[in-house]
Amino acid sequence: MSVASYKNRLLPWFIMLSLGLLSTDRIPAQEKRQLPEGDQCIICHQEEELLPPDFSENDVHLQQGLSCAGCHGGDPTKEDMDESMSPKAGFVGVPAKAQTPQFCGKCHSDINFMRAYQPRIATDQVSQFYTSVHGKKLQQGDPKVADCSSCHTAHAILSAKDPRSSVYALNVPATCQKCHSDKDYMKEYGISTTQYDEFVESVHGKALLENKDTGAPACNDCHGNHGAIPPGITSISHVCGTCHVNNMQYFATTKMAREFEKEDIHGCEECHGNHAVQKTFDDMVGVSDESVCMNCHGEGDEGYESAKQIRLSLGNLVAAYDSAAAKQTEVQRVGMDDVDIGFLLQESHQSLIQARTLVHTFDPVQVSGKTDEGIQKAREAHALALREIKDSKIRRMGFGVAALFATMLAVALFFKIREIERKQGG
Repeated sequence: MSVASYKNRLLPWFIMLSLGLLSTDRIPAQEKRQLPEGDQCIICHQEEELLPPDFSENDVHLQQGLSCAGCHGGDPTKEDMDESMSPKAGFVGVPAKAQTPQFCGKCHSDINFMRAYQPRIATDQVSQFYTSVHGKKLQQGDPKVADCSSCHTAHAILSAKDPRSSVYALNVPATCQKCHSDKDYMKEYGISTTQYDEFVESVHGKALLENKDTGAPACNDCHGNHGAIPPGITSISHVCGTCHVNNMQYFATTKMAREFEKEDIHGCEECHGNHAVQKTFDDMVGVSDESVCMNCHGEGDEGYESAKQIRLSLGNLVAAYDSAAAKQTEVQRVGMDDVDIGFLLQESHQSLIQARTLVHTFDPVQVSGKTDEGIQKAREAHALALREIKDSKIRRMGFGVAALFATMLAVALFFKIREIERKQGG
């Protein structure tokens, strides 16, 4: 075997090895967390294999130097169990479930203590918790409701910004559903257990869980964190309005909002649902079978006519926009300038977005006012596209004529040259 042949056979292996080493360097190694040295609680429990099942050396408290004795009391410097776990040394052991909030609150409700670790951390979690359904039932002696450790765990507490945390945005729905999707566990409370399944299929759930968009709402964004409670009639629109500000403001000024409140009807939820909120579409408005307006309104009443007019206005703008957009595609296909057309279509689309938001005024006049603006921009874009297409045809025609003349000239030159050659040859 020649040297060149040998090198050629080794080259692919060398390249693969090099790429492997490079890719390995790009993967940061997990930092090895060190346990506190000389902590007899950990030493003994490790030796006896009695560490809690959920124990993690990445626990935020452990990493800040707060070990077992920080919560459970006792003297972690003593090897003798009677001394280390003596009540005289402050040993309190495992708190009863009803005591857990106050147990955690010894530190987390003390602003002076917590400021040393997180200067801007909230210290009202315990007081908020007792306003929640969980907190109230815990005070009433219900042992099944969630306490601090139910959500945060006990010995593997991680920052809410840590993707491994049980309260990281993407993990919150799964944390809540451990209880709320368990039919047997929730049976005595008489509430639905389909929330998680509905949420997963909702527009919010898909954005959060499939697209990994941490800006999308999870359970706690609507229900609250430590003060978790089902939103009341008057607060539903404000909960949704945290993100959907304009929709809330428009709805709040309407006659519909006042009527909904009188009838004990949840504003946003009545049309959009709660956990199973789906992506909106224009036929939700109007008088078709898909329209939510028809759940309450019938032919002949004011609401029916308003819904009909609003849907017509939206449809007219969509049709105008789609027509102009199709012409823009044709302009692009023939290689003409579509920049100004694109700007006009952006303005038209923005009007469509605003018009769809104005649906929450339930006012056909306001909606049509905005759709008319969008239609005008779409028509301008359509007209500009037609001019570009016309110019393209003129240019092509001119190019064709020029090509024809060039061809005729080339043919004439060819025959002229042949004639000259014949004369010279003769």
